[in-house]
Amino acid sequence: MTKRFYVTTPIYYVNDVPHIGHAYTTIAADVIARHHRQLGEDVFFLTGTDEHGQKIGRTAQESGEKPIELANRVVLRFKDLWEKLGITNDDFIRTTEDRHKKAVWEIFKKIRDKGDIYLGVYEGWYDVRNEAFITDSQYEEYMELPESARPPLERLREESYFFRLSNYQQPLLEYYKAHPEFIRPINRRKEVISFVEGGLRDLSISRTTFSWGIPVPEDSKHIIYVWFDALTNYLTAAGFPDDMEKFGNTWPADLHLVGKDILRFHTVYWPAFLMSAGLPLPHQVFAHGWWTVDGEKMSKSLGNVVDPYRVVDEFGEDIFRYFLLREIPFGQDGDFSRGAIIGRINADLANGLGNLLSRTLGMIEKYAESRIPFPGGLESSDEEIKSGTLNTSKQVALSLGEIAYNKALVAIWDLISLLNKYIDESAPWVLWKKGSIDRLNTVLWVLVESLRIITILIYPFIPKSAQKIWERLGFRSSLEDERFQAALVWGKIQTGSRIDRGTVLFSRCEVKP
Repeated sequence: MTKRFYVTTPIYYVNDVPHIGHAYTTIAADVIARHHRQLGEDVFFLTGTDEHGQKIGRTAQESGEKPIELANRVVLRFKDLWEKLGITNDDFIRTTEDRHKKAVWEIFKKIRDKGDIYLGVYEGWYDVRNEAFITDSQYEEYMELPESARPPLERLREESYFFRLSNYQQPLLEYYKAHPEFIRPINRRKEVISFVEGGLRDLSISRTTFSWGIPVPEDSKHIIYVWFDALTNYLTAAGFPDDMEKFGNTWPADLHLVGKDILRFHTVYWPAFLMSAGLPLPHQVFAHGWWTVDGEKMSKSLGNVVDPYRVVDEFGEDIFRYFLLREIPFGQDGDFSRGAIIGRINADLANGLGNLLSRTLGMIEKYAESRIPFPGGLESSDEEIKSGTLNTSKQVALSLGEIAYNKALVAIWDLISLLNKYIDESAPWVLWKKGSIDRLNTVLWVLVESLRIITILIYPFIPKSAQKIWERLGFRSSLEDERFQAALVWGKIQTGSRIDRGTVLFSRCEVKP
């Protein structure tokens, strides 16, 4: 039976248009999805939009729309951007869909039947921006922030259904201990454990002061808390509760990719809900960092919010994808700037990969009539390249298994540097002048075979550029159909195949204001 791999992004709030954070998470998920397809696995890749809650209702009111009109308008921006970025999601879930309402009602009933939901009164603070209930101690922390950095807080007192989260403090701690891989990276895991060890209070999971959302079963004056609603999307898309055969084959999720700001919802509330409902927990939740812009926090007031559409229009989707995953280790915060992107284009893509491709295919065109030559015996320098290439393939597989995109890309570009050095030291132009054709053919073959493997390795990251390279190497197939195993085997390039030198793949850029 083919192994199933289920990867998700968070579902994105439709109160605003997509920004760099949305693009970052979704590109990261796409790379993992593409890689697992390369491994021959049956991948299910989910993204979508979160369309309920007080904040959506207010935003719609401010814009003179109904909430569903706002959602229908903004959701197109997300779908259009994913197409522009080459995102290969298998499903797109909207929380306003009927299938999702059914799933929310079903898990609510399961938890209620377990005895973990009761009616009470909530009195306390509420963070409208993040749709989060705030404890008094958290409120004090918020008040220590500069006024410009504080989210809008409201004091609430209303009847509410509560989830017995306090009952799950010890089960959660035991689960974290038994499954250290559940929360990553490690520093985030420590933060979550510390939070849970500090004590868990029962969680308000309904509101009565607004109406935009999914009503509580048999009590429609209550609207289900937006995070209870939103987290359930992962079950909905997997088939719960209408297609339990699909659900059994798909759930639990292998990987939830989230921003660090919503890690607590995914690693405290979500597993507690699932435990109560008697459903398996996801295998891993990985939290990435935030992006600043030119060293400053992104904000509308500063006018420095990065529009992914504009970046892609200027540089292209592959360059944007490469930059986001190469610039910083996944899980850490990073800084975005045009200068940094241009630096990556010039150093890594134009002078590195592009230069290697151009030199190799140019020499095959000049010295071998545009056909991949038949090699002679490998010398020590060739064996070094062979070993380095195959080791790089193994390193990339290990790094992607660790969700270490930066580490994988560093390994690939170290190999690219090694190959450019190999060209300089082998000097094919000198071999041509000397008439050492057998040796020349071997060097050219080693280069093009290494490029074959590199193309497979870079495909999840920069798929459009990888496909262009693939075709220039003489292949007529789609890289989507090429298995990762082919990058672990040396000598699969077809001698005699005609290459296509083509035009410059990545042009150098000048830094402009």
